[in-house]
Amino acid sequence: MTVRITGISKGAGMIRPNMATMLGFLATDAAIDPALMAQLARELADGSFNRITIDGDTSTNDSFVVIATHQAGNPPVKALDSADGQALKAAMLSVARQLAQAIVRDGEGATKFITVQVDGGQSADECRQVAYAIAHSPLVKTAFFASDPNLGRILAAVGYAGIQDLDQTRIELHLDDVHVATRGGRHPDYREEDGQRVMQQAEITVRVHLGRGSASDTVWTCDLSHDYVSINADYRS
Repeated sequence: MTVRITGISKGAGMIRPNMATMLGFLATDAAIDPALMAQLARELADGSFNRITIDGDTSTNDSFVVIATHQAGNPPVKALDSADGQALKAAMLSVARQLAQAIVRDGEGATKFITVQVDGGQSADECRQVAYAIAHSPLVKTAFFASDPNLGRILAAVGYAGIQDLDQTRIELHLDDVHVATRGGRHPDYREEDGQRVMQQAEITVRVHLGRGSASDTVWTCDLSHDYVSINADYRS
């Protein structure tokens, strides 16, 4: 049995969960019990559109619509935790993430796509809290634009994220494959040119390990450029 999934999204700036200035539409021809659609939409949003930010700002207008036309001819999915339900949700989540990440890639003035992955937390919530602290920091975002491997800015954002009992001596930091900080300080084998090489890439992954547990979460963001300032400074002129 083949089912089809498609979608479209719109967004450029003022993008920060809960969704913000964004339109997202995701459709499938699979048959799904209508009673599951609200839960499915929430779980898809939480794994995609509610994990992105351009500038940390939001607005009053957003929509995410999930549609199932029941035209594929499959037996209706009655539970999201069933084998068919899990397979369908995974496929729809993959498309939703592509759409959400496309909003980040097309962000106002964006020149780089950045994945912020935080592992080793006591809960997914605190991992997400740290990830957003990094993703929303103007100093971090401008460092990415300048291809400046400024470790202090990233570590500072981890520190002020709001985890009261954070032990900085357990923090590990990677830029892609480069281990830049260990036990809260500069890694003894880290070389500035290795960090520079990563920061010059169009796509960068920042990995933070908190050393507190087994939870993890991921946020997608972009850099902060001259064009972003120009676009928003001229918005009403």
